[in-house]
Amino acid sequence: METELEAAFAGTITQGMEIVAKSEKLEAKFIRESVEKGEIVIMTRKGYGSLGIGKGLSTKINANIGTSPIVVDPIEEVEKAKVAEKFGAHTISDLSMGGNIDAIRKSIFTATSLPITTVPIYQAVAEYQSLHKVSYRNLINMIEKHTEEGVSSIVIHAGFTLKMLEKLKNQRRIMGMVSKGGSLTAAWMIEHQVENPFLERFDEILKILRRRDIVLSLGNSMRSGCIHDLKDEPQILEIKMNSELAKKANEQGVQVIIEGMGGHVNAAEIWKYVKYHKKIIENRPLFVAGPLPIDVAVGYDHIAACVGASIAAGAGADYLCYITPSEHLSLPNIDDVKQGVIAFRIAAHIGDSIKYGISERDLELAKRRRNLDWAGQFHYALYPEKMISLNLQKNEACTMCGTYCAIKTMDKYLG
Repeated sequence: METELEAAFAGTITQGMEIVAKSEKLEAKFIRESVEKGEIVIMTRKGYGSLGIGKGLSTKINANIGTSPIVVDPIEEVEKAKVAEKFGAHTISDLSMGGNIDAIRKSIFTATSLPITTVPIYQAVAEYQSLHKVSYRNLINMIEKHTEEGVSSIVIHAGFTLKMLEKLKNQRRIMGMVSKGGSLTAAWMIEHQVENPFLERFDEILKILRRRDIVLSLGNSMRSGCIHDLKDEPQILEIKMNSELAKKANEQGVQVIIEGMGGHVNAAEIWKYVKYHKKIIENRPLFVAGPLPIDVAVGYDHIAACVGASIAAGAGADYLCYITPSEHLSLPNIDDVKQGVIAFRIAAHIGDSIKYGISERDLELAKRRRNLDWAGQFHYALYPEKMISLNLQKNEACTMCGTYCAIKTMDKYLG
């Protein structure tokens, strides 16, 4: 099987490239050339379609769902997947670590048409319930299992070594390492006293991914867990190592997304950090979790993160992982997923207005607002259902101003 990247190397425009070009209103030649350079990846869900992520494309958002070791409700996870798709997520990550994980993943596949990403080490650790019992072979077998089941992307945390863990230990961070996948990988390394398993078996993993053209997402283990933990040496070393791993993967026909710069970042630094990361990774797709620009919005972190994500997207981040109101507190429920997706769809739109200029959609809505054309506004709003529920007066001025509507008042004098 020829991968999208191999086709691009050969100068071939694939069906996936055509689909992405049409959805983004761009030339297929541009998509092919960008895939060849590694600046765009095409994530395909077999039987459903293709999604483009990367430079020059609209900003995409991912919704994390999945059980925890404490809360296991497969039916609710299926509903979360449906809600995430309904409210505008472009991809879903199933991060389940409790219950019958295989069955849960299968149900999520059935419930949605979106591309699915997984983190195979989650299931490996959850099933063996012991880092010590998980072997190299178990990790590789789990990656093979997920790819065979039809995931569109997998995440591995390959960009750090035992030496880098020692540097992290000496950094005097407040939060240390907050990446769950990164912490499981690091703990496995320390438990077995060996190097990073994903780094050691990287070539073997690439062969598995290439067979089904699965997108490799290189995880961000060294991100900051609070805004007072500033960019440090472990972060820089990881992003540089991930960039080198991405080059190697691309050479072998495997598409790559690089996770970086996410977590918690002082608002004043977000723009600069994104530009730095994009330069290091040579404009490959950058996936950003959040980022949260403050630490005190607990319970409303989706709102705070919407601000951080808007800045990050505007600076060039290509792919945003949503944050929900339950961040730092609990497993998200169905409404949390909805609120997180809504916040990040807004963030993506703001980011795109910075990257590409303000949209025609905003202009068209403004024209209809000027004419008090409610039906027209409903058509262009991101979430018309919410707008309709709040428009109590229907075809009159809103209840905020009533008969003293500024537009109506000035129409009388200036119209």
